[in-house]
Amino acid sequence: SRCTVDDRVTRVAWLNRSTILYAGNDKWSIDNRVVIVSNTKTQYSIKIHNVDIYDEGPYTCSVQTDNHPKTSRVHLIVQVPSQIVNISSDITVNEGSSVTLMCLAFGRPEPTVTWRHLSGKGQTFVSEDEYLEITGITREQSGEYECSAVNDVAVPDVRKVKVTVNYPPYISNAKNTGASVGQKGILQCEASAVPVAEFQWFKEDTRLANGLEGVRIESKGRLSTLTFFNVSEKDYGNYTCVATNKLGNTNASIILYGPGAVHDGGNAASRVAAGLCLWATLLARLLLDF
Repeated sequence: SRCTVDDRVTRVAWLNRSTILYAGNDKWSIDNRVVIVSNTKTQYSIKIHNVDIYDEGPYTCSVQTDNHPKTSRVHLIVQVPSQIVNISSDITVNEGSSVTLMCLAFGRPEPTVTWRHLSGKGQTFVSEDEYLEITGITREQSGEYECSAVNDVAVPDVRKVKVTVNYPPYISNAKNTGASVGQKGILQCEASAVPVAEFQWFKEDTRLANGLEGVRIESKGRLSTLTFFNVSEKDYGNYTCVATNKLGNTNASIILYGPGAVHDGGNAASRVAAGLCLWATLLARLLLDF
């Protein structure tokens, strides 16, 4: 802070509110950060090193001129870069739960806090507040959420929170497969789930075990495969893939069929409908014969 003086000035002092910092060249303040810079016939100035928010406020230069005191006041405004001081930890919740993420920031002037979901679709800001509330969270809303605190004093302070959404298995791909006798046959079952699903394979009510009767079961991530190394007639038929995690389970029927077999690759309901249609056709022909 500078204070302009002239030859008529006999005494000078700097005060912070009612506290004397310097009187002439004599230091009254015990703060080592406050130093005198200039005390000449034209200028009386002090400097404060490493300013913090507690230094903000009025500073007064007091001069004595011909026994007439005069004062000059300056108000120090301290700007502080935005800083995130508290943010929610990474969290794992079940689908359908309500989630509140917190991001508390400090700065002068008061920073603006914004949240956005860092999804692959480049979703824009979803909240302009310190708290982001998600009601009935879905699996698509899992991932990283970024909190940004901005007050234009310096670059934004940015931190992230990871939200993991658990949901029960959903079999997204399970196709019927054909294979000839003596050849290799592979049935595949793909399931989405968080946590990752565990797989089981059944033929009718019998659970299949890895390595028995020339079959191999391999499960990795979302995909499970049932491999027949040397297909025989007894291998043909309907198999059930069961995908399970702590939130539930689901299953799908998959048919291993031979060359020339009638199959539609659809679900059980469509196969039943096809069977009924075939019986209706045969019945119609019998009635026509009569």
